[in-house]
Amino acid sequence: MASVNVYLTFNGNCREAFDFYKSVFGGEYPYIGTFGEMPPMEGKELPEEDKNKIMHVTLPISKETVLMGSDTGGEWASNFKEGNNFSISINAESKEEAEKLFNGLSTGGQVTMPLADTFWGAYFGMFTDKFGINWMVNYDDPAKMQQHP
Repeated sequence: MASVNVYLTFNGNCREAFDFYKSVFGGEYPYIGTFGEMPPMEGKELPEEDKNKIMHVTLPISKETVLMGSDTGGEWASNFKEGNNFSISINAESKEEAEKLFNGLSTGGQVTMPLADTFWGAYFGMFTDKFGINWMVNYDDPAKMQQHP
């Protein structure tokens, strides 16, 4: 069965927010990475001011729950709206489950990033459903994850 968590989006202050959450919940970040650490994308130059922004951070809250987040930037920044800056993140147990949930939940909505293999080794996509709720669907293929420590 898929796990469901909250994914928060910030406008440049993700690190500050997550350091605050960490001070309250405790724990450590199993992963925190910046946009500057991403592999370059052909034809897209990352502005210098975006390189230190957070691309992804994870903070475990309990055995079942993690809080995830990132900063927004580039063409995504214009869609940022404080108070509506979160998504429901589904971590599927198989590629088939990811496709079933993505296709089912996105029916009548707007796909913002089709399901596809990513540079970080996951099968991932995003959409806004027909009720205006933002979703992310992710499948971490164990075979691919072993190649990307």
